Amino acid sequence: MKGWSAHQESLDRLRESYAAIPPGSPVRLAKRTSNLFRPRTATTAPGLDVSGLDGVIAIDPDAATADVQGMCTYEDLVAATLPHGLMPFVVPQLRTITLGGAVTGLGIESTSLRNGLPHESVLEMDVLTGSGEILTVTPDGEHADLFTAFPNSYGSLGYATRLRIRLERVPERVSLRHVRFDSADDAVKAIHEIGQTGEHDGRQVDGVDGTAFTPDEIYLTLAELTDAPIDVSDYTRQQIYYRSVQELETDGLTVHDYLWRWDTDWFWCSGAFGAQTPWVRRLWPRRWRRSDVYHRLVGLDTKLGIIEKLDKIKKVPGRERVIQDIEVPLEALPEFLAWFDAEVGMRPVWLCPLRTTREWSSYPLETGAIYVNVGFWGTVEVPADAAPGSVNRAVESKVHELGGHKSLYSEAFYDEATFADLYGTAAIDSLRERYDPDARLTNLYDKAVRNS
Repeated sequence: MKGWSAHQESLDRLRESYAAIPPGSPVRLAKRTSNLFRPRTATTAPGLDVSGLDGVIAIDPDAATADVQGMCTYEDLVAATLPHGLMPFVVPQLRTITLGGAVTGLGIESTSLRNGLPHESVLEMDVLTGSGEILTVTPDGEHADLFTAFPNSYGSLGYATRLRIRLERVPERVSLRHVRFDSADDAVKAIHEIGQTGEHDGRQVDGVDGTAFTPDEIYLTLAELTDAPIDVSDYTRQQIYYRSVQELETDGLTVHDYLWRWDTDWFWCSGAFGAQTPWVRRLWPRRWRRSDVYHRLVGLDTKLGIIEKLDKIKKVPGRERVIQDIEVPLEALPEFLAWFDAEVGMRPVWLCPLRTTREWSSYPLETGAIYVNVGFWGTVEVPADAAPGSVNRAVESKVHELGGHKSLYSEAFYDEATFADLYGTAAIDSLRERYDPDARLTNLYDKAVRNS
């Protein structure tokens, strides 16, 4: 636990680093790691020193709240809360996602149908604005407009230095049911039922996500928090979690292992590095079976062009990276999946239902309506003369047609007018005039689309 005095010292270093950035120069984070999958303009300019803002400040077990620094990873946050029988309302799937990143960039997980998105359990935040002020913002205080616009702003409105969040009380184990559906329509009906009742087949559902292997093989994994003395599995060893979805009707995990069930193999993407091959898996140290290691391997490939060289040997005409999370209204899920199968053909894909509890100006989803996040991460072969980003552009167009949105952690290709309509940039720009009058922070379109 960091404690308040250490937090204050970290804020002092942050302010000093802000003051060291020359007037008129852009303000950026001096951060070596990232969960973003879009290119960014390289810079050698000094950045904000956030190295000390990476921990839990304090936990109040009685009030079930935590004060957390913005660069604290969910791995460290969960390690601090679980000994108190508490966890964040929503814990994104990957260990190194930070709390501040999830709030400003939209995280999601299986409790999102019940609890919304990570920013919806935030009680207050301290935000460093472009003008260098650190402001405490709340849903109904003087800076409520900044609080409401902050989610999905990706640093264009400032950076959270401290967040006070609500926690929920949890037992030690999670009972799982992997329920198969033969069509997207049937899965949609089940999600609607769970959203209405919080149950399926008469049993409580505390978390729900899905895995679509083929159009007629879709599983919803229904999680129930329990004190019952159930047997638990361990997918950090030879067994691989996503395969168990097809192989087992029921399963059990500790809460800790449930929260990180997808991280060990980066959902199913570890297969690209051979980490699912039995003999490789035996040799691959367990401490290196985690998403941030795979992310660094992707970066190494980008630098060295290994896959590109192999494609030339195999005479693959072209390849496009398609790494996206999108949200469509629940009723539009079957149409999107049918289109995706026909036009993109990437499987499996991840499904995660969600709904928001209030309006958030920078990511306008209908309050109370159920949406489904569809996550797909990989590459597809394309013709040699394919326009750059052609598959991603088609995904964007279809999602827009169906009344959905997509997360901005990866490449985006929207024109400026469409982007402004989808992500409420007029409201963000108005706030930037108030909180960043000298435009020290990069605006959202330049960050997400122009990769500035």
